Amino acid sequence: QVQLVESGGGLVQAGGSLRLSCAASGRRFRSYAMGWFRQAPGKEREFLATISWSGAYTDYADSAKGRFTISRDNAKNTVYLQMNSLKPEDTAVYYCASAHTEVGGRKSYEYADWGQGTQVTVSS
Repeated sequence: QVQLVESGGGLVQAGGSLRLSCAASGRRFRSYAMGWFRQAPGKEREFLATISWSGAYTDYADSAKGRFTISRDNAKNTVYLQMNSLKPEDTAVYYCASAHTEVGGRKSYEYADWGQGTQVTVSS
């Protein structure tokens, strides 16, 4: 099992940027894919991005493509989500998750461990 702690959320104006971090401890973080998801009030959890164990492969949801960038630093056991051009509809709790496999997918069930989430609020 891996323990995940997100940070970097907060209140930002529309058009602004935030960088979320997810620090991992426990089992072999650097061996597994990582993902970012979000959940807005009254909505289902939504996939945003995933990155393979090496960082060579990434995949993004349409809502994130072109504005968000996922990256990882295996030496620091940390994965990041750089978010630019933020919109009010990006307001949600953002979660990082660790997969069972070297390459992750877009489904929540593919991820074994989850952080507690960090709130992102974008004002108009």
